[in-house]
Amino acid sequence: MRSVTLLVLLMVFLLPVPCFAGQATLTVVFNNVPSHKDMILSWGFGCVVEGFEKTILFDTGGDGGILLRNMVKCGIHPAGIDTVVLSHIHHDHIGGLLNFLAGNGGRAEVYFPASFPLDFRERTRIACKRLIPVDNAIEICPHVWSTGELGSFIREQALVLDTPRGLVIMTGCAHPGIVEMAEAARKLFEREIFLVLGGFHLTGSGDNRIRSAIQGLKGLGVQKVAPSHCTGDRSIGMFREAWEENFLDLGCGDTISFEF
Repeated sequence: MRSVTLLVLLMVFLLPVPCFAGQATLTVVFNNVPSHKDMILSWGFGCVVEGFEKTILFDTGGDGGILLRNMVKCGIHPAGIDTVVLSHIHHDHIGGLLNFLAGNGGRAEVYFPASFPLDFRERTRIACKRLIPVDNAIEICPHVWSTGELGSFIREQALVLDTPRGLVIMTGCAHPGIVEMAEAARKLFEREIFLVLGGFHLTGSGDNRIRSAIQGLKGLGVQKVAPSHCTGDRSIGMFREAWEENFLDLGCGDTISFEF
């Protein structure tokens, strides 16, 4: 009897400890989609990810002054950002970088697609702690990954958060296609998708293309969506109808929280 009890105790202690035990918060600090009246709107995207080992700024919008003012309004100090992840080369996603790094004191590391031009590297290297070019999928910190560069014409990386409920996938503009990027993340990490958020690059698209994107994400089993930035009002409305209570608003100043 004693040996059985000892065996049970050993089994309990040898069981793997759950690796999810925290609360993450995503705060949109740069966006052209309105939500909170005190936030300054401008075309572009920027979102702060808090709660993981590193505090991450995903994209910096197109204007560093607006970015920094919005961060302060959200109670986020630039010096508290450890890492910047840039989705792609367009100005409305990287234009605020140098102003941000100045406000950050140059202590942040910067992950950027390896296809970025040499002049970007030269002017950014002296302003940050470390530059990390990304070509393939890479771990940024526990539970946080980049997909690596995706697409062909405009190369883009997505940020992937590994949570108990599935993957949270954040895109800047989804130039390679929002369905294609979500599918790539699902294949890379072999997990179901809990939430896809960010720019879906559907502004001005016809209904057929929007429906195709909706059907594609539904087909991948995406549980929740939060389209914003370059998705377009018409597309956002159609996603809202398709996901109903599982649709999340993602305007400037909005936050999303979940366990990890």
